[in-house]
Amino acid sequence: MPLRAKILDPSMRQTFKFTYATTASDIREEPGDEPNDVLFGSQHGVRTITLNRPKKLNSLDGSMCRKILPRLAEWGKSQMANVVVIKGEGRAFCAGGDVAGLANWNKQGKEGQDKSKDFFSLEYKLDHFIATYSKPYVAFLDGITMGGGVGLSINAPFRIATENTVFAMPETTIGFFPDVGASFFLPRMDGQLGMYLALTSEQLKGANAFYAGVATHYIHSSSLPDLEARLSELDFKDNDSMDHRLRIINTTIDEFSTGLPHDQPLSAPVGGNIRRAVDYCFQPANRTVEACLDMLQEIADRDPSSPGGTEIIDWARKTKKTILQRSPTSVKVTYKQLRDSLKWSIADTFIREQGIASRFMEHPDFVEGVSALLIDKPRRTPSWTPATLDEVTNEAVQQFFPPISTLHLQLLTSGEGSDYIEYPYSADIGLPKEKTIEDYIDQNRPRDHEAVMKHFVQRAAGKQGVKEKVEEVLARKTAIKDGAVAVLR
Repeated sequence: MPLRAKILDPSMRQTFKFTYATTASDIREEPGDEPNDVLFGSQHGVRTITLNRPKKLNSLDGSMCRKILPRLAEWGKSQMANVVVIKGEGRAFCAGGDVAGLANWNKQGKEGQDKSKDFFSLEYKLDHFIATYSKPYVAFLDGITMGGGVGLSINAPFRIATENTVFAMPETTIGFFPDVGASFFLPRMDGQLGMYLALTSEQLKGANAFYAGVATHYIHSSSLPDLEARLSELDFKDNDSMDHRLRIINTTIDEFSTGLPHDQPLSAPVGGNIRRAVDYCFQPANRTVEACLDMLQEIADRDPSSPGGTEIIDWARKTKKTILQRSPTSVKVTYKQLRDSLKWSIADTFIREQGIASRFMEHPDFVEGVSALLIDKPRRTPSWTPATLDEVTNEAVQQFFPPISTLHLQLLTSGEGSDYIEYPYSADIGLPKEKTIEDYIDQNRPRDHEAVMKHFVQRAAGKQGVKEKVEEVLARKTAIKDGAVAVLR
């Protein structure tokens, strides 16, 4: 994700040093674990992880976590391992966690709920391990990437979208909340896009996942094998800093960019009139979900001849209806989560998410949502408890956010590099963020849009997508005033 590095320890700008807890290497498979649900490979300097449950869209479960964690720990200590690549078999990277299994456990009462809580503890340990990993980590998001699959990729430095990518965080649909590190990633997306995606479960497909910052690169899926082979040929010196390694890998991935698809332009909700409406309706000034819904209704009631026309009116009506169909508890918890979590460090994120997930395992909406939409045949409309937003009190929401001092998730990395408040890699790996573009305009007052475009294209050494992203931001957020570009607030 293209964010400026801002590390708790300034020395981390050059090197990453980790102390792996012994429990990371000691994690072992358990009786009943599937034997081949994850495959591992080695080609020169590349180590590969292949999620191998294609019939279940590579949904993540404890068996897979127990295989991946010790292997990552082993590679983290190896001087022979230069780059880790994770990918999925079939038409999905990873469509999420195995929530049907969790719901069935929860139906058994407290003992089953405790098993579900233990799974989330293990999953979040893995996700934090990846987010603070000591080796360059590249995720091929070639296919469905949702829920648990997002946790395996979103907080790593390299995430490659293809024409097959379908990204979403669908948790509020099943009576849950956007987890697996989404508390860290979603609030750092441009504008209010993260909040919108969290509350509505809206999908981003193909190049739009790249434009939105979910992916750092976009290449055609047919080029992935060649890219993997090229990454295996990279040779680093032992004293090469992480920054140096990431720059080389970034340049290497860009070499395989063959152009953005013409049939997937930068579009709603990432840009245009609907994107304006997203930022307006979900603005931080709104202190409640109800305030956002009121703004959606305001747009829905507009005259069709007003700016945006029927497109934006239809969007507002659909968005409000969608949110009201979600679990009311999930919606209110998610809203508070994403308003608060911009202040959380990466370690705090997973500790707090484990607390929220544990509470949801005790709440009836999770079992109800998963059963209605994924287990019962035919599918049915969930019956939420409580049934409306009005019935979900502030006190009920607060129960999902206990003091962090009462939470006891033992993460598997410690010491220098195990925590940060902004991503510890260059903002130039992905596309420039809107705020970066706005700050450049505010500080330099360029005379025209062409000067802004030239600056960012040159800075990114011609990286594909930069021109399109900057053009869209300029068209949506700026005007020429007093002989210079001005950002419209």
